[in-house]
Amino acid sequence: MDRETPSSSSATTGKKRQREEDVIPPFEDIDASVSLEDNITFSDTLMALRIMRAQFPRLDKVSIQPFVLQSQLYSSVDDRTVVDRELESLKRDGVLRIFKLNTGQDDHAIMFLDDFLNQIELIVKRMEAKKQNGIIVFEWFKVHVISSKLEPSIGHEELCSLLSIGGKVKDQHISLLINAGLLTRQLIDPNKYWFVIPNIGSVLKGISQGRKELLSLLTRRKYNEMMLSCLEKKRLRYSPLDIRFHLRDLIGSGHLKTTKTPSGLIVRVVKE
Repeated sequence: MDRETPSSSSATTGKKRQREEDVIPPFEDIDASVSLEDNITFSDTLMALRIMRAQFPRLDKVSIQPFVLQSQLYSSVDDRTVVDRELESLKRDGVLRIFKLNTGQDDHAIMFLDDFLNQIELIVKRMEAKKQNGIIVFEWFKVHVISSKLEPSIGHEELCSLLSIGGKVKDQHISLLINAGLLTRQLIDPNKYWFVIPNIGSVLKGISQGRKELLSLLTRRKYNEMMLSCLEKKRLRYSPLDIRFHLRDLIGSGHLKTTKTPSGLIVRVVKE
């Protein structure tokens, strides 16, 4: 295999940087209050990700960086094959990471890599304040594991091998990563780990409960449907996430569908 020359490496980095800079507007300039009806679909996967990231609900009791469900992307970009292909490309370019969730067999969360690294930094700062031993492993994890292992899971031997590039790996280091919520052992194979978004546990509960509550709300309506403009104003009791988050999720997963009418979009439950 030919080695990548410095010039080809910088060219690749340049393309990645250009790709991100070409997307307008930046996060801070996106109006998060725009109604779902006014921006329900997008032509570009990265644009959809950036806007949904900016619209991620503010959570009072959970310290977590914004993420987007893959199902939400499917609700917003017409061609799922294009979405999958572009996600794979963005993952290889180091723009984002994809995490397997335990809320459903096909549930995945997408987080911009910078947000994920920022979340790791917050963990390190808290541990430094407590004078925790072994926190150098988080630097090894960022530099040697995250940068080279793009899949949502990793084996124990490979994890130790990559971490050992940074220094001598001990069981304590692996335990630190697990206790910090960055890794969790797979139930089927305890020698494998899933990569995890730290502090996501209570949010996952909200995703599951919000799905049930929203579907229940609609199935109690006549014809199992409701105008989107009215539905957006509803507040859910059992989820910290807003109704827009759940609508995108359930539309993308095929549990709900939208229909255009002269009065606006109608959201309807899809009968199995």
